[in-house]
Amino acid sequence: MNKKRSDCPISCSLEIWGDKWSLLIIRDLMIKKECTYGDFMKAGEKIASNILASRLHHLLENGIIAKKDHPENKLKVLYHLTEKGIDLVPVIVEINLWGDKYMTVPDDRKKLLENIKKDKEKFIKKAKAYLSS
Repeated sequence: MNKKRSDCPISCSLEIWGDKWSLLIIRDLMIKKECTYGDFMKAGEKIASNILASRLHHLLENGIIAKKDHPENKLKVLYHLTEKGIDLVPVIVEINLWGDKYMTVPDDRKKLLENIKKDKEKFIKKAKAYLSS
C-alpha cells in the first residue's frame, strides 16, 4: 500500500477506491459477482487496458478485490470482491441514490433504485449475503 497523504479517513478511503474507474470495477463486481479482465473491457464506459490493469492492481494490493483461477480457462482469472470490498455496498447504494436524485436515470436502472428505496437496509443485507456466498 502507498504512503498516505493524510490521516483523514475520507482522504485515505478515496486514495484506495475513490477514482472513477475503481468505482466502476467495484460496481461491476457487485452486479456480476465475478468478472474476467475481458468482462471489464466490454463495459459501456470503455476503459483503456492500461488504466484497467493499473486499477485492478491497486484494488488487489489494497485488499478490495481478489482473484482466482478461471474454472474453464487456465489462461483467465476471475476477480471478485473481498470482505473489505463487500463492505462498500452501502457506499455504492448511496452513490446510486444521490445520482437518482440529481440526474436522469436510464429506464433499465429505475427498478433497481425502486428496490433500494423500498427498503434500503434489506437491499444492502441481501446484496452483501449474495456477494459473500
